[in-house]
Amino acid sequence: MHAWPASEVPALPGKGRDLRIHDTATDGLITLDPGPVARIYVCGITPYDATHMGHAATYNAFDLVQRVWLDTKRQVHYVQNVTDVDDPLLERAERDAIDWVALAEKETALFREDMTALRMLPPRHYIGAVEAIPGIIPLVERLRDSGAAYELEGDIYFSVESDPDFGKVSRLDAATMRLLSAERGGDPDRPGKKNPLDPMLWMAAREGEPSWDGGSLGRGRPGWHIECVAIALDHLGMGFDVQGGGSDLAFPHHEMGASHAQALTGEFPMAKVYVHAGMVALHGEKMSKSKGNLVFVSALRRDGVDPAAIRLALLAHHYRSDWEWTDQVLRDAVARLDRWRAAVSRPDGPSAEALVEEIREALAHDLDAPTALAAVDRWAALQQERGGTDESAPGVVSRAVDALLGVAL
Repeated sequence: MHAWPASEVPALPGKGRDLRIHDTATDGLITLDPGPVARIYVCGITPYDATHMGHAATYNAFDLVQRVWLDTKRQVHYVQNVTDVDDPLLERAERDAIDWVALAEKETALFREDMTALRMLPPRHYIGAVEAIPGIIPLVERLRDSGAAYELEGDIYFSVESDPDFGKVSRLDAATMRLLSAERGGDPDRPGKKNPLDPMLWMAAREGEPSWDGGSLGRGRPGWHIECVAIALDHLGMGFDVQGGGSDLAFPHHEMGASHAQALTGEFPMAKVYVHAGMVALHGEKMSKSKGNLVFVSALRRDGVDPAAIRLALLAHHYRSDWEWTDQVLRDAVARLDRWRAAVSRPDGPSAEALVEEIREALAHDLDAPTALAAVDRWAALQQERGGTDESAPGVVSRAVDALLGVAL
């Protein structure tokens, strides 16, 4: 599966700062010090309804991570998956009387278009669950053969008790885990499971649903969590720098994935830091496909909204915060974009060297984009009030805003 084209990232003078970011597993700030190549895995979409503003906010957060790392003169090895076979996709295809493969391809193509428009840097590897199946099967067999998984009526389940570090990602109690498991694709009430929290690794073929030859596992399809584990281990290995996604993935998805990987390798942890973006609401409720309360990037683009304004609307909120999308949020972003473009359109202006360092400092401190935006606002206001004599300043600001914030002025 191919990703989307990369926009050019301007090189800036000097060097950025190492990223200090919030880790869900420790509930604290961790200073990341990757090697020459920083490794990041971000969970991708299930392509049956893309791309809403919750998606956009999540991928914007991890785009900033990449930009901070690139500014430190590192390379970035970014991997993202597409869950192109799963129950929600199959249910939507059946509801709309469309082939599930065609639906997945259509929505994935739209997602690529939205990511390109928003200037999100693409992953080096963009892998669909279906194409990952040949690599998933041997991992499930290894877990089963080692006693970390078991069969139940043809399905294969992972035993969470096989990983002594289970629970260290989300830090939730068992009762909360059970509730969230039921809400987020698990089956804690299924009779016969060793532990209600045990997640499915391989689902035996169901009538009318797609399935693949699983060798000794029989025909079926993979569970959600093992998909990402297989892709991450294949392309990044254990102990990669950042595992990312929305805050609703901390449990069960990232918790279970970490345990799968740790049981497979005997190593801990799967990722050095677990980073989670906040949720975006509309009309007082979290945007979700199940509720249908969604604002789509593609719809805004069709209405003539500049993608740079959409990106500024996202950047106006700290990535870990939960916030609400409103018409005013977009109006404020459009007005900010107009002010910034007017400021950099002049032939000279106030010196921008300090501004570049302010943006770097803000982003290095847990991706504090709102503080970075406020710094550019101050420079633009000074440009409007007094101007300046530095002929290079408008170009420096344009390049810095593009390189570090992903906004083209």
